[in-house]
Amino acid sequence: MNLIILRHTPEPDKLVAMAARRCYSSREAQEIGDKMPEEEQKRMLGLLRQRNHLSPFEHVSFTFSADGVSRALSHQLVRHRIASYSQESQRYVNYLKLEQIPNIIPPSISKNEETLNIYKTAMDVTLNAYKDLLKLGIPPEDARYIFPNAIETKLVFTLNARSLFNFFEQRCCIKAQWEIRHLANEMLKEVRKVAPLIFKEAGAPCRFSQNPYCRENDPDCPMRPKK
Repeated sequence: MNLIILRHTPEPDKLVAMAARRCYSSREAQEIGDKMPEEEQKRMLGLLRQRNHLSPFEHVSFTFSADGVSRALSHQLVRHRIASYSQESQRYVNYLKLEQIPNIIPPSISKNEETLNIYKTAMDVTLNAYKDLLKLGIPPEDARYIFPNAIETKLVFTLNARSLFNFFEQRCCIKAQWEIRHLANEMLKEVRKVAPLIFKEAGAPCRFSQNPYCRENDPDCPMRPKK
């Protein structure tokens, strides 16, 4: 998996703090910005999270590029609806010259030689069937229906900070599926580099919230906060 931030709103911490200050101040916009040192930004952002006043976080967005992920992951990712997605098209990608279908192997399969061989055989059968369908005149847009969830894909996607709070809350949880949990943790690392104040307490609520709780209310989860 390769995850990078392609673009983001400049000075995201400051912009959210300015947007929040706008709600409580009648001063001109430029004056609000001029009087927003880092300590004031920190205070304002902490107050917003404490009061659950989240609309100012919608003013900043982050655009990611993810390569080397599976279609199984992308199907989960697009369930987060307040976002924009651009994905590699199986309709236009030429798989004919490939000797092996690009795929993502789950760790539970790769660590066992027997299961790995079963998995690789299935990938080979799938690719050969795809090629046979094309030779018989089936268009790529229909032949691709044979591809499995394991096939590798690439995406560019954009979310605002408020949507990312929700995404990290769900997908950084240890109960999330392994691949999208890995993606979420990598995304969280990257956004903290460019917006450390905004995402200071983002992540699984059992670990990073000011008031830790278990989102799934699972009494058997080892990360469940102790009362």
